[in-house]
Amino acid sequence: MSLGPLLSAPPPIPWHAFAAFAALAIGGFQLALPKGTPRHRVLGYVWAALMLIIAISSFWIQQIRLIGPFSPIHLLSILVLITVPLAVWHAHNHRVAKHRKVMISLYVFALVGAGVFTLLPGRIMHTVVFGQ
Repeated sequence: MSLGPLLSAPPPIPWHAFAAFAALAIGGFQLALPKGTPRHRVLGYVWAALMLIIAISSFWIQQIRLIGPFSPIHLLSILVLITVPLAVWHAHNHRVAKHRKVMISLYVFALVGAGVFTLLPGRIMHTVVFGQ
């Protein structure tokens, strides 16, 4: 495993990846730690900001071009840009069950699920994890 390919990639790929690594870790802590605490609230805002950074930065990553400069993964980015603020709104309005469902779905599908696809051959993260 070497971070060299990632560090030498053009911006915003490294920012996107490091935000995703941070969101993966913080999201895991959020799922495991007690809910409703000040720590949960602060980490939640950090996680939500990271998810928005990941989604926004993805629009400048256009290595897979299927629809003009974009790929189907950019539809997921649009969904994240809508869903993250919605999940925060649910929390503010004490709709805990909806907040939980949306946040878990974002973590599993938008972060872990999309992250698995970055490990496919030909992708930078494949080279980072598995080498050439």
